[in-house]
Amino acid sequence: MRIGELAAVVGVTTRAVRHYHQLGLLPEPERLGNGYRDYTLRHAVVLARVRRLTELGLGLAEVRDVLADDAGKDLAEVLTELDEDLARQEAAIRERRARLRGLLESEGGPSGEGPVSPELAALFRKVGRVDGSAMAARDRELLALIETSAPPEERRRLMELLGGVVGAAGGAERAVGLYRLLDSLAGVEPDDPRVAEAARELAACVPAELVSEGTELDEGGSFLRAFYADFAPGQAEAIRRALRIAAEGGP
Repeated sequence: MRIGELAAVVGVTTRAVRHYHQLGLLPEPERLGNGYRDYTLRHAVVLARVRRLTELGLGLAEVRDVLADDAGKDLAEVLTELDEDLARQEAAIRERRARLRGLLESEGGPSGEGPVSPELAALFRKVGRVDGSAMAARDRELLALIETSAPPEERRRLMELLGGVVGAAGGAERAVGLYRLLDSLAGVEPDDPRVAEAARELAACVPAELVSEGTELDEGGSFLRAFYADFAPGQAEAIRRALRIAAEGGP
């Protein structure tokens, strides 16, 4: 059989046959005098088995294990591992669908920052939308970033701290006021008197546990450099001073 005939018999493409040759899944046949490969029924049997195994969900490396005489794994063992892996995937999919349902059914629908946890979505709802505030939008983006990158325990701790601040009497209104105050610093220089005032007000809202006394604020670190660079100079200086005040045990 020629390669096209073999592929047609088994129901695969000639490209797949060549790929299986490259991976060592299908042995190379002898070549005729004109250079064409001459496939036998044995090649069709092996190729059909490769197709059946891949349709079960096995990766090509796993197929190679099954086909190899000295692989140390028989088909039952490989299929058992595949079944266990599929069970884990099913559990993960159920969890993801539950999160999606929660986002779709949440009050106001999903936030513009993309999928976030129910805890962070609740925090956003408490503050509400601050129309026209670039600082509020940036804060939401930053919190979504932190939630994505922080370890689970740190995420829970952060949500508890911020939830306490916003959930306190007048907390949401105070947050909106801070956003507006920081928005007003977009065009001022770092030495403007309003920067110091904004820093004091912001520091007063920072939970004591968030930036504890003596915390090292290494502004040479790449994250903090990128963090401050995302703000206008006056805004960055107000945030920088607020964190220093909080770290020094101030309000």
